[in-house]
Amino acid sequence: MAAASATPAVEARGWGWRYATRHAWAVRETTFRIDPGERVLLLGASGSGKSTLLQGIAGVLGGADEGEQEGELRVAGDLAAAARGASGLVLQDPDSQTVLARVGDDVAFGCENLGVPREEIWPRVRHALDAVGLDVPLDRATAALSGGQKQRLALAGAVAMRPEVLLLDEPTANLDPAGVADVRDAVGRALDATGATLVVIEHRIDVWLPLVDRVIVLAPGGGVVADGAPRDILGATGASGRSSAGETAERTDSGTRRAVHSTVGRALDAAAGGRDRADAVPPRARELAADGVWVPGVPPAYPPGPAAAPGDVLLHARDLVVARVPGTPVAGPFHLDVRAGEVLGVIGPNGAGKSTLGLTLAGLLPAESGVVEAASALAAGARARRRRGGASPHPVTWSSRALLTRIGAVLQDPEHQLLARTVREELEVGPRALGLPADRIAARVDELLERLRLAPLAAANPYTLSGGEKRRLTVAAALATRPRVLVLDEPTFGQDARTWAELVAIIARLRDGDGDDPPLAVVAVTHDVAVLEALQARRFAVGEVPA
Repeated sequence: MAAASATPAVEARGWGWRYATRHAWAVRETTFRIDPGERVLLLGASGSGKSTLLQGIAGVLGGADEGEQEGELRVAGDLAAAARGASGLVLQDPDSQTVLARVGDDVAFGCENLGVPREEIWPRVRHALDAVGLDVPLDRATAALSGGQKQRLALAGAVAMRPEVLLLDEPTANLDPAGVADVRDAVGRALDATGATLVVIEHRIDVWLPLVDRVIVLAPGGGVVADGAPRDILGATGASGRSSAGETAERTDSGTRRAVHSTVGRALDAAAGGRDRADAVPPRARELAADGVWVPGVPPAYPPGPAAAPGDVLLHARDLVVARVPGTPVAGPFHLDVRAGEVLGVIGPNGAGKSTLGLTLAGLLPAESGVVEAASALAAGARARRRRGGASPHPVTWSSRALLTRIGAVLQDPEHQLLARTVREELEVGPRALGLPADRIAARVDELLERLRLAPLAAANPYTLSGGEKRRLTVAAALATRPRVLVLDEPTFGQDARTWAELVAIIARLRDGDGDDPPLAVVAVTHDVAVLEALQARRFAVGEVPA
């Protein structure tokens, strides 16, 4: 840890925040001190208030109209809300930080607001883009970037401001393995060059351990449950445990693949007798793991394998070329089948067209060329929006009501499909559109609230949930109409170890048939290789996949 300073970089004294629309506090009774130059990994179960705390440090939570505050939160000696320019924040959702239409202008935006001289801004912009590995023209449209590229754009905007405290909220959540290493290393270079303090939230603990020297763990009910060096808290070596720069380079470069896919490694270790390794984890770390914190050496539970061989083809694509904008193809041609009782894992680097393929299979985007067709069992009764006559085999032509019971979709950004004022009402949207009676809607919604650990949040505004909670809500909303095909884009984004295992188990049950429901066909677009391992998914590569 960094030596103590007279003025801490960040200090919380019994601090808490409650959103105006919530009865429960998002975070409270939080006390800690972070000195300048420290590099802190902030952990906690999903919903423990990590993102709220980071936004509080950045001074962007708002005033009394937005919520209620207790205690005190300071940055560089000033109240956080008044410490303009002292911190730079990268949120979970990069779209919410994309302000301007062109890449260069967007990175320059923060500097302009801080009054940085014009002649300094553009050198900062270019340096920041180089640092995060976003190699695109300055006039590239921000709307044309992939989700992973937008994350690097947001990070570049924060780095360009040269803040005293860099705040990162799951900055690698939607990046491919190479992108994860690039961003982590870019952050390290920025910290080395500026001496800035780092506070990072990330479920990929192993990725950040070579960079951090301290771990703070928030308790779900409020307060700090653990605070100290990574070795003391997790039984793992962090930055303070490095013996030399050469050792650091060896760990972060040759060990990148192991770090990025650490969940897979833990699971495979467990399957091969790795429980002995878990037994060697300190008791305190095992307690944290039981509460949902990802702990190196403690693997998540995997569901049983498929109950039966894959069933009938429900969707098939032939000579399929996909595009977000008509006339601008991004990937293809593809030939693939989507089968009941099977998970099809779509993998590939950022920007390759994975999400676009998923949206096209879900009937939400038209094909640039080629065809996506539904089998007769899936298409039965699904009429086209603008055509009289019988059922259409082409999902993109179906009405919204026809899609609801046939193909469910969970988008990469949860907020893009939130429609209602409360969690319960969000789950009722689909069943109400189908005209189901009130008692059936209530029963179905109650079941989903319990299964996805959302019952305590039933009356909450969906936009006040954590990233992991929003993801579970959108999965539940897709399941509320009981579709035969489920297309999931980054389904485990933002999940802690416990909710990750629960969500994967739910997907496995859907794959095999849950109760009276038949087996579903599941398409999972993901960089989380552990999900595909756990679900024994058939993999379909889009673009060049790193070895």
